[in-house]
Amino acid sequence: MTYFVYIMASQQNGTLYVGVTNDLVRRVFEHKSDAVDGFTKRYKVHMLVWFESTSSIEAAILREKQLKNWRRSWKLNLIEKDNPDWNDLYDGLL
Repeated sequence: MTYFVYIMASQQNGTLYVGVTNDLVRRVFEHKSDAVDGFTKRYKVHMLVWFESTSSIEAAILREKQLKNWRRSWKLNLIEKDNPDWNDLYDGLL
């Protein structure tokens, strides 16, 4: 099975959310459609701006925790390294 660690944003340089899932398409759709009450719904965090995959749930959870403890500037650099224009990567998953 494949697991994903991902970062969602409200807009370029906006509010960020870090998460982990085994179904990235479904999970991002849930964020985009505000299907679940919580942080991303409250702060309109609807853009998938970065993700990586792994075959280990343990590695995915560890990476998620690592990213959540990073400074904001490090997260911004991580996003901009692979996605300098802050494109919503969701459509490319479909």
